[in-house]
Amino acid sequence: MDAAVVHSVPEDSSRARPIAPEPEAAAPSATAPLKRSASQAFEDTGLPDEETSHKRAREDKEDAGQKDERGGGEVGADGNALADNLEEELQCGCCSAIVYRPVVVAPCQHFFCGSCVRLWINNGGTSCPACRTVSTGVSYSRPLQTVVDTLLRHAPSKARSVSERMQADALYQPGLPLVIPSPKQASPEPNVPATSSIYMRPCPHCLPGNQWGWRCPQPIADPDSDPGHAWLIEDGNPPGHGVCGNCENVLALQAPTTTRCDFCQVSFCGIGIPQRCIAAPLTIQHPHGFSDLGDLIQCGEVYDCFDGNTVEVDIMLDYLSAQHLSPRHIYREIVAYIQGQPRQFAPLIELELFMDLHPVPGGVDPDPNAPRTRICRMCAAEVLLYGLRDWWIRERKKGFLEEHVMARPDCPQGSQCPRQKDHTHAKEFNHLIAPPDAVDAPPAPLPDLLSAGDFPPLVPAPLQEPPAPGLGDGAGPSGFPAGIPRARTIPGLGHPPEFGDFAAAPSSQDFRDEVDALL
Repeated sequence: MDAAVVHSVPEDSSRARPIAPEPEAAAPSATAPLKRSASQAFEDTGLPDEETSHKRAREDKEDAGQKDERGGGEVGADGNALADNLEEELQCGCCSAIVYRPVVVAPCQHFFCGSCVRLWINNGGTSCPACRTVSTGVSYSRPLQTVVDTLLRHAPSKARSVSERMQADALYQPGLPLVIPSPKQASPEPNVPATSSIYMRPCPHCLPGNQWGWRCPQPIADPDSDPGHAWLIEDGNPPGHGVCGNCENVLALQAPTTTRCDFCQVSFCGIGIPQRCIAAPLTIQHPHGFSDLGDLIQCGEVYDCFDGNTVEVDIMLDYLSAQHLSPRHIYREIVAYIQGQPRQFAPLIELELFMDLHPVPGGVDPDPNAPRTRICRMCAAEVLLYGLRDWWIRERKKGFLEEHVMARPDCPQGSQCPRQKDHTHAKEFNHLIAPPDAVDAPPAPLPDLLSAGDFPPLVPAPLQEPPAPGLGDGAGPSGFPAGIPRARTIPGLGHPPEFGDFAAAPSSQDFRDEVDALL
């Protein structure tokens, strides 16, 4: 081997693979860690430098491929791990299980089970269950449902039980409207004077030159300026004055701004909170606590009106949402219906529905039979709740409900059924217009009686003399006495004209039976 070649080996070998410096004692074995010596790497190939580099790159690629084959289980995606990760991502924020029939809340885009959102609404929820953002809409998500179906197809063990799915389907089905009601706005604070005085403060109309242009004929003395004539609170209401049923401020009973409810007999000042301290005319009043559909959803008394039948309440709420009907619209129709009845509001007053609705006592009804023209917000709410069930029965008859709702058979026990709180039973049977709840049907009209010409005249048979003694007591083969000759029978008549007995003539009972048969 040439010296030139021998001297060139260290340079090429150091350029091919760097080797850490060794101690001087180990210098003779510097090439020991290599699988083959540098001279073999250059001498045995006999190839140009370009071909050698390509061959080395090809060998490195093959080595990497073998490592991938040996460690493929570690680098590739694990199916079970992927299913577990998807299960965590698809969990409902309410029940913490894989979302079932998912719905998305706008605008926050949180998703939940449709049945969970329905329960959230029924329990008084007024925002997104996850972030408490006011919702602008709830919609069914088909893309999420597709991902869930794909996951359950590869991991069936993660699916919900049959009973859970049946319960969820009873609460929500894709396509049914879901509306999360907005939070109620707080009522404005009344202008109540902060004082702990034992004296009654003057009403707004007691002060001279007040902005309403009317002054009380018997003004209350101001305890600050005239303590000697001040009115003690423990003495009751001053003459000509009362307490507002809403803001509880002192009012003048004869003031132009004061109104009186014809149902609870409570007066309202019309000054403290103008929109609420008033007894408005019947048809324009707002029922207290029922401004929109969300208030009906959150009101537990609505479910009491239907004897706890949540299925019927949900059907009604979905109908109201689809028809864009408000509680005020329902109230107006109930008032119009009651006014059309003979006794109008007398049955409601007899039930004492309007007693103790306000923190102040009401007055005495001057004329129980007088017409009712003004009503307060609290009494309007009682009228709405009183007539809601009957209004829904009348509304169902308009034919706007789906066919499967109206096709349900009536429960034999009607509203008295103890099982109507059971969701499955209430969904299968109708409990509103069943026979126990229906009004007694009027008697069926009698059919038109036939005229006298439709019946042949009845000719009484001639009297028969008793048979003479000695003719014999035996009877003939046809029942006639043996000694009496038989008469001829005329075709078409049941007895002979020249002879007959009372047994052949029809009795009055037989006649009635024949008339009934003809009818």
